[in-house]
Amino acid sequence: MPSYIDIAVNLVGSPLEKECDTLINDAAAQGVSPLIVIGSNLPESEQAIDFAARYPKALYTTAGVHPHHASEWEVSSAKQLRQLARQTGVVAIGECGLDYNRDFSPRPKQREAFEAQLALAVELEMPVLMHERDAHDDFASILQSYRPQLKGALLHCFTGNRASLERYIELDLHLGITGWVCDERRGQELAELVADIPAQRIMIETDSPYLLPRSMRPKPKSSKNKPQYLPYISQTIAALRGENANAFARQAYLNSCEFFGLEADYEPI
Repeated sequence: MPSYIDIAVNLVGSPLEKECDTLINDAAAQGVSPLIVIGSNLPESEQAIDFAARYPKALYTTAGVHPHHASEWEVSSAKQLRQLARQTGVVAIGECGLDYNRDFSPRPKQREAFEAQLALAVELEMPVLMHERDAHDDFASILQSYRPQLKGALLHCFTGNRASLERYIELDLHLGITGWVCDERRGQELAELVADIPAQRIMIETDSPYLLPRSMRPKPKSSKNKPQYLPYISQTIAALRGENANAFARQAYLNSCEFFGLEADYEPI
């Protein structure tokens, strides 16, 4: 059975939190382990670290402030995040970035929080897990200044167009692909682009409990997406890329291990 790493699981504060044991076991039964839990603000990042401590090697976590929560960023936030990022189980700064689609936080605050977290990732020599929606120009402009110094930079849940894909490849980003490619309504453009992502820059994720793959058959009874469905997403992406499913899964797995500094269960390609 291939091995998989789900690089983006929204566990804390979501419906998945109450079924953590089952979630981890069901995912592992499908070869999906470990899971990377996303920290969206400072309190949530702290809770995610607690989960990772309770499930060592099964869960790892990021620590950061999502653009939706950027209005919460204060002078003391960098110090708090620095302390959280140094805890056992934290493998990246984030989820940070820009979201101009919903604008839950003012755009100037989003840019301030994003830059501060990029600077912290450089300082701590940690990779960064990022979010971008309808903010490509500002996102790329800010990131460009920090990219040469960053240990690694991952844009999770990439759903952009060809122009943004080419820009992000130019910036040497890793790109996380979700079940969005399984959606015939919204994911058609991504399905056409996914073959053009360099092999060593692609990762896979569920972004659970969101983005349940629409094309799954039989369709799950619950609308909640779960890490156990990651192999289906992986197989779909492999088919779109014209690659052997097991070979693609192996490449994505090793990419994730290298990026997050995790031990692989087989030798590098």
